[in-house]
Amino acid sequence: MRNAIAAAKRGRVVCVSLTVVLTVGVLAGCGAGGGPALTGAPGPALSTAPSQPAGSPDLGTAEEIAHGIDVPWGLTFLPGGDALIAERNTGRILRITAGRAPEQVYEVPGVVARGEGGLLGLAVSPQYAENPYVYAYFTAENDNRIIRFRAGGPPELLFGGIAKAGNHNGGRIAFGPDGMLYVGTGDAGQTARAQDPASPNGKILRLTPEGQPAQGNPNPGSPMYSLGHRNVQGLAWDRAGRLFAAEFGQNRFDEINLIEPGRNYGWPTVEGNGGADRGYTDPLVTWTTAEASPSGIAIAGDTMYVAALRGERLWTAPVRDGKAGTPRDVLQGSYGRLRTVAVAPDGALWVTTSNTDGRGTIRPGDDRILRFPAR
Repeated sequence: MRNAIAAAKRGRVVCVSLTVVLTVGVLAGCGAGGGPALTGAPGPALSTAPSQPAGSPDLGTAEEIAHGIDVPWGLTFLPGGDALIAERNTGRILRITAGRAPEQVYEVPGVVARGEGGLLGLAVSPQYAENPYVYAYFTAENDNRIIRFRAGGPPELLFGGIAKAGNHNGGRIAFGPDGMLYVGTGDAGQTARAQDPASPNGKILRLTPEGQPAQGNPNPGSPMYSLGHRNVQGLAWDRAGRLFAAEFGQNRFDEINLIEPGRNYGWPTVEGNGGADRGYTDPLVTWTTAEASPSGIAIAGDTMYVAALRGERLWTAPVRDGKAGTPRDVLQGSYGRLRTVAVAPDGALWVTTSNTDGRGTIRPGDDRILRFPAR
């Protein structure tokens, strides 16, 4: 089910020293100022409006942080507030700082970008100051896998053997409040994998930072945390430490699920609601696939934000006590397909577009990174 931990043989730094860039990323902060929402192709904001970590993102005040990004997918933040962005098709990792051009800091070796595969999720170690690791999930020649690397060092293979396909590769990774690495995978086009406990596909996995199955998982020695998933691409925790996940439906319903250890979320037997009487866990929220096709999700305060690809909008919904209220949509028709949404250390909400992924209508300046400061 998983490969032995091994060191990958090559990795290279392009444009600037990775050591220098990541160190600068830790130290760099955000400036002051602001700007209106941009829908054409002007330059990125030279500075950013102040943001209050305890505030709520102002979705009426968009700042363009960067544009011309090639299929941005993964997004994570360094402790100082700079972002790292994964380009799906190129395998490049870019550092994004307001007022500066994106800087290529790394190129992940062995990325095979076909269909929906490529360089996908990114995460930064929660103990970055002591262990400055960056984690990446990507599609290789024979599988999907997870690596980590330090500044100036070679990538280290942590977990492999996740089946790949032209679609349903999952790919989102994130560290939870418990310090463990959570991984959303897809069924790679073979629905039976989602119900097979021996397969890492169609699951949410819970790993140690070294790539081992975490203690306290439902089945000792297994990385599986939950099963019965079609294609998980969004992971987020509320202030109480509850895990929520976004999942693509097939033809009818997309889902937001409250993830609990050992629960079975029904795929392929159930799409959407209707599985509770058969022992499956029903979703908290559903949309038609035309309205959503959700990828990244984020939670700020008591509000969940969901980036919609086919739906070309941002969904918001109140979340409290493990339940979700009535969703409402914003930004419909403003920026096209939305892939990833994340909360920055200063409370601002960052959103990436995904119009250059082969399924969108490319607009001048695509793809772009947007920032919504918290007030």
